[in-house]
Amino acid sequence: MNFNDKLKQYAELIVKVGINVQKGQPVVLRAPIEAISLVNECLRIAYKSGASDVHVQWRSDTLTRSKYECSPLENLKTVKPFEIEELKYYLEKGAGFISLTGEDPELLIGIDSEIIGETIQSRSKVLKFFNEKLMNDEIPWTVAAFPHEKWAKKIFPKESTEKAVEKLWEAIFDCCRIDSNTVENWNHHLTHLESKAEELNSLNLHSLHYTASNGTDLLIELPEGHIWAGARSLTPQGISFLANIPTEEVYSMPKCDGVNGIVYSSKPLIYSGNIIDDFYLRFESGKVVEAKAKVGDDTLQEMLNTDEGSRSLGEVAIVPFDSPISNRNLLFYNTLFDENASCHLALGEAYPTNIKNGGNLTKEEKKVLGVNQSLIHEDFMIGTEDLSIMGFTQDKEEIPIFINGNWAK
Repeated sequence: MNFNDKLKQYAELIVKVGINVQKGQPVVLRAPIEAISLVNECLRIAYKSGASDVHVQWRSDTLTRSKYECSPLENLKTVKPFEIEELKYYLEKGAGFISLTGEDPELLIGIDSEIIGETIQSRSKVLKFFNEKLMNDEIPWTVAAFPHEKWAKKIFPKESTEKAVEKLWEAIFDCCRIDSNTVENWNHHLTHLESKAEELNSLNLHSLHYTASNGTDLLIELPEGHIWAGARSLTPQGISFLANIPTEEVYSMPKCDGVNGIVYSSKPLIYSGNIIDDFYLRFESGKVVEAKAKVGDDTLQEMLNTDEGSRSLGEVAIVPFDSPISNRNLLFYNTLFDENASCHLALGEAYPTNIKNGGNLTKEEKKVLGVNQSLIHEDFMIGTEDLSIMGFTQDKEEIPIFINGNWAK
């Protein structure tokens, strides 16, 4: 297949499997201005598939950086009324939301971390109504990648810009299983992930114990009624969608006050245009009580101080070390890819879909059950080639889940 054929296959995957666009459904597509070729393919496929409207929201790294450098803080923090009304309009119309990621991982290096933190916190509070619908699978949404030049150069610094972008495209296509049988590839892969989730659900686990030679020694209790999920999600109308392209994970939620021990990162975390690397978190009764990063510590502390729930875990995700993305031996500096090359955890909000009847629970009921609540949801990677995960059932039976970084069976 030539590049154009692969691009069309990729766009079809995003539109037809990612949000699974339905006839008469609007689509909101958020993308960097450099992604015009991919956006155009997605737009054409969406309309051919019956979309009633494709609304494109453009963004620019250059403008984002300049805005942080020049704009008054109050303006950065403000969500304009028309932004809110636009979101509400498309939510009421039952739109599908596509987000193309691929920003410069060092976009906001040098910007005061407190300014970034205040901006994120303020905007997240106002847009919580939208993020809650995403987290609860009330609307179809998907995140996929586009290779921004600066992102490509970060991964392949010795290559020319053109060659770096070419190599990153190749990696994206490969990780996303793009070939003449893309949809068949994905159906097989998603069925495998769902079978793993079913296996874990059948164990009725009480807790997981993580250990690795880097010092990780973490005990994670799981709430009663927790649910392990594969990649596919379902809207209340029964429409399936794929939130992340690519994906290799099976995931659930921890009990937010039942996490104890220490965990070390295995890959950098990209948070709001800054790199946090070589860090550890120490938990007591579910809260981070100590944290330190050799790179980006100010950003790490700012993230942890977002709100009460940002110091607790909202997700536990299992990804084998021997997986297609991991086996490329590339550090992507992009959470969408790096989290699918490594077991990971997430600080902040838990997915309500990871607990029985989660979508109908009140905030108070979630708190009682141990469902973490926060303005943020930030994945960080902890998987290593010697990671061990031991599961403990409600009957205190020990069951190996992971041995040397991969499924025990």
